[in-house]
Amino acid sequence: MRGEEILKHLEHKRTKCMVYTRVMGYHRPVESFNIGKKGEHKERKQFKEKRCLEVV
Repeated sequence: MRGEEILKHLEHKRTKCMVYTRVMGYHRPVESFNIGKKGEHKERKQFKEKRCLEVV
């Protein structure tokens, strides 16, 4: 099965996922953003910090 076929087959099991982001020191759902802020959020780059090496 291709990805699209799998999604159609399992659509009845899917639920809506709320995405929150930190704005001005507190968390807000992205769903409540205006159109400009949603666009800005979509353009953000995700990154993962590397673990620091401890110097003994």
